[in-house]
This record gives sequence, structure tokens and C-alpha cells, in this order.
Amino acid sequence: MTAEEPAVPASDAGLRALLAAFSIGDPDELLKLRDLLAGLGKRVFGMLLCVAALPAFIPIPGLAGAISGPLVMLVGVQLLIGLRRPWLPRFIADRGPHRHSLMRFERRIAPWLARIEKVVRPRMPAVLDSRPGTMFTGLLLVVLGLLLALPIPFTNYIFGVLMLAYALALIERDGAFMLVCWGAGLIAIAVFGVLSGALAATAADWVDSLF
Repeated sequence: MTAEEPAVPASDAGLRALLAAFSIGDPDELLKLRDLLAGLGKRVFGMLLCVAALPAFIPIPGLAGAISGPLVMLVGVQLLIGLRRPWLPRFIADRGPHRHSLMRFERRIAPWLARIEKVVRPRMPAVLDSRPGTMFTGLLLVVLGLLLALPIPFTNYIFGVLMLAYALALIERDGAFMLVCWGAGLIAIAVFGVLSGALAATAADWVDSLF
């Protein structure tokens, strides 16, 4: 942490406030995941999911999903098995985005978050805190992370926005918004699951035609 950086945001801070706080400081500083997640309380999985979604917005085909997909699945598995705090291998915990990446990301989505935060608020905590609700969220994230990791064309941004929606619901503690995310996740799984199956079948037919 730099001298000019504020203290770690309070555990009741919203996503926009968290991103704004972490954007203050040396732009070239590497923000380790262990530091980004410290002191966030129940919002910790939401912040981890937000960081996991960042690579999905990298405009390099194949790279975005290969990074974001497994990270999203890691978050999903831990929610599915009921961990109260994320577990990260050291080689992941000691890595993270550079501050300038968060600064650029925060500038891009802050206007949208300002609008969304007018309607999201802490409500329906049972959706977020009950064991069945947490497991269902984790299960959806595992499947969505798998689809994100697959080379389905033009889907990185779609899944990236969807992951940010899940992160927002977790950070803002909005169970009603999470229900909306569940519905969007199920639709995405149905649509892109079929698409990924069609792509796999096409690829298999192409390989068979070569032999």
C-alpha cells in the first residue's frame, strides 16, 4: 500500500466505492488479491468475482476466457461447498491487477454503476445467505465460468457483464437483484450451452472429414 492510499474500504462499501478507493495511488502498483479482499466481510466473494471478471474485457480472442473462466469457476466452487471466506493458492493471492487497470475499468463503468446503484440495495438476505441460495449461486457460476472458458465467439463481454452483475448483487447484498442474475444466468446457460454443443459437433464433423 502506498502512503497516499486510503485505508481498506469498510465492509459495507458498495462496488463503486470499492473501485474508487482502490483506484487511488501509484498507477503502476500491483494490487495483490490478498490485499484487495482484506476487510470486506460478506462482500469478499463479490469483490473476488469482480476481479475475476476483469480479464473478460481484454480484447484478445481466447485470452480473456482462458483467464476469467477458471477464476469464476474457482469462486463458484467455493460458494458451492460453503466456504465463508475465499481460499486462494499463494501464486494467485500474490497476483492481481495493476492499479492503472482498475482505474481504467472504474472510469468506464462508474457512470453505469451510478445508475444501477439507485435501484440496488440490501434486501432479501436469505437469497444470499441461506445454504441453498449460496449453493445455487455457486453452481451457476461454475457452469457460467466453464462456458466463459470455452472458445465461443463474441461472448466474453456478455459473460463479463453477467459476472459483474453477480458481483454487484453480492457486494450490495441485494437478494432481489441476485434473483434477476439467476434468471439471466439460466438463460445464458441454455442459449450458449446449446451453442457450445453445436460448435463441438461441427468441430467433430470437421475432424472426421479430414480422415
